[in-house]
Parts: sequence; structure tokens; C-alpha cells
Amino acid sequence: MDNANYAILTRQSGLRNEMSVIAQNIANIGTDGFQKEGLIFSEFVSRLENADSSLSMATAKVRMFDRSQGQLTQTNGQFDLAIEGEGYFLVETQDGQALTRAGSFAPGPEGSVMASDGARLLDAGGAPVVVPPDALSIMVSADGTLSADGVAIAQIGLVMPADPTQMVRAGGVRFTVEGETIALEDGQIVQGFLEASNVDPILEIARMIDVQRAYEAGRNLLNSEDERIRSVVQTLGNRS
Repeated sequence: MDNANYAILTRQSGLRNEMSVIAQNIANIGTDGFQKEGLIFSEFVSRLENADSSLSMATAKVRMFDRSQGQLTQTNGQFDLAIEGEGYFLVETQDGQALTRAGSFAPGPEGSVMASDGARLLDAGGAPVVVPPDALSIMVSADGTLSADGVAIAQIGLVMPADPTQMVRAGGVRFTVEGETIALEDGQIVQGFLEASNVDPILEIARMIDVQRAYEAGRNLLNSEDERIRSVVQTLGNRS
């Protein structure tokens, strides 16, 4: 296989990866707290053995997340929380701590505030947020102070990864961070609202069409190269 085919194949592989990411984004248009994902294409250059030239190929393995805020939808739920601006809720899952923008919580049997799958919401110190089972009124102020029947009992913490490029999707609307996280002091929490997905369906569908066209163009070019090589081999064979 010649160098041109290698270059085209690496690009095709990257386009397949990008299509998978786009499909995931479109599937989560209606998922609260979902942050859309993208791929970064880069050039990989390798020097050829016993030659002064090099081979340039495209790679698309680095994933990036769009951390822009989604639209806030009012629910009036006491335990529905949304973040205005930057920051993430810190939750405790079976696999350890994770970051999320999804703020649909409810009190568990022991009073722990948790997500639908049992992940517990953590306070600014990393401890579970617990509300009294008999509390009639729950209020959350913009700075994260949670009050039960007018008495402040917890401070919901917002965090940010020290290096956002070290965020790894841990499934759905959650992320793990390979590095450190820092407390966000100026983050704002809005009670009674949920943040919608930040995926723009029109842009994602347009992006999907562009990727499909680029993939088809690459496939056609591979077919043309295959026909050219076959023609050359056939011509040389007839001359011998």
C-alpha cells in the first residue's frame, strides 16, 4: 500500500471516530446537564526509512468538551439545582468522586441528597449533604448554602478541574478528573431549575452531514487509487 492510501485511511479512521462522537451528542439532546463533545484533528509526521522524505498522516484521538452553559428550565423542585456560570457539582459514586452539571437530586432514605442512581451530592468539604427527614422546607441560596426550615445545615460545593483538558467522561453526564480539582468560590446555584443539554441539534446535524460527505470523498479517492494501481499493474503485465 502506498503512502497516499495510508494517509487517506488514517483520515477515514478519524472521521469514523468523529461520527461516533456526533451520534453520542445527538442522542443526548434531551439529557439534562449533558455537555457536548468534539474531536481535535492533528497531524502526525513520521520520517521514512532510508529516505529524505516523510509521511504525514491525520489523527483524531484527543477529545474536548464544550463547557458552555445549557438553557435553564424552571421545575420548582426543592432539590432541582442548576449552576449559573462555570463549575460542577461534586458527587460520590460507587467508582469514586465525579463531576456533573446534572442537578436533579432527591433525599434518600437516610436523608442523603442523591441522584436517581444513588450518587450522593457532596458539600464544600467533600462530605455527603444530608437533610433532616422531617424537614418541611428546603432552601438553597446562590452561594450553595442549604437551609432546612430556615436553619443552615450544609454548604453545597462547586468545583472546577485545575486543568480542564484532564476531564474524562465517566458515562452520561459525569466526568472524572485525572488531576486536581479546585473549589469555585464565585459559582452560583439556582434552586428549582435544571440545566438542559448544551447540544445544538441543528449544528450537530449539519456537522454530521459534513463528516459523511468527507468520509464519502475519502472512500471515492481510495477507490480511484485502487483502480489506478490495478491499471498500472495490468499495463505492466501486458508489456512483459
